[in-house]
Amino acid sequence: MEFLQLLSCACIVFTVGMFSTGLTDLKKMRTTRSADNIQFLPFLTTCLNNLGWLYYGLLKKDGTLILVNTIGASLQTLYILSYCHYTKERRRAWLQTLAMVCTLGVGWGYFSVIVSQGNVQLSQLGLVCSVFTISMYLSPLTDLMEIIRTRSVERLSFPLAVATFLTSTSWTLYGMQLQDFYIMVPNTPGIVTSLIRFFLFWSFGPADQSTPSYKPVSI
Repeated sequence: MEFLQLLSCACIVFTVGMFSTGLTDLKKMRTTRSADNIQFLPFLTTCLNNLGWLYYGLLKKDGTLILVNTIGASLQTLYILSYCHYTKERRRAWLQTLAMVCTLGVGWGYFSVIVSQGNVQLSQLGLVCSVFTISMYLSPLTDLMEIIRTRSVERLSFPLAVATFLTSTSWTLYGMQLQDFYIMVPNTPGIVTSLIRFFLFWSFGPADQSTPSYKPVSI
């Protein structure tokens, strides 16, 4: 039980830390009064993912999932609203946000009204959340292929790679302890992609370590 509590604390600290990296973009938007060169889609997909896992945590009565994803969804909502405020393409941003809200509404209606409550509801929701999380972890693979082609790690953030590795590992171990494959399995690709990033840093990093070629995370 003590090990499970330790893993729970690790999941909370590492995951909230990873979500907080978006504060870099928030600071940039507030400083420049612009959302140029800021990616909006990751805010939407992460928020959607957080709300899905929050619902799963509520059904499972898992305090760790509830706390982490409540904080995550709140931060992503802040990033979304800030982007919509500072972007020049507000109509497009609001339409994308509306599409996310509609998706949430349809999902909530399906799992709350159509699907029978109990194990079936929990299993189907866990499966959907798992598939969505895996797709998020695998989505940067195209960028990694480009890095291999150019032999440059400028577009990568080493602190974010470390945060992703620690977060994925802690959630994988947490899922193993709970014997919950819906938590354990989708976080395994996060470990793999983080190890790939570490290998790329090791392979293509500069000989002079005082001048890193990667993109740092600054808040």
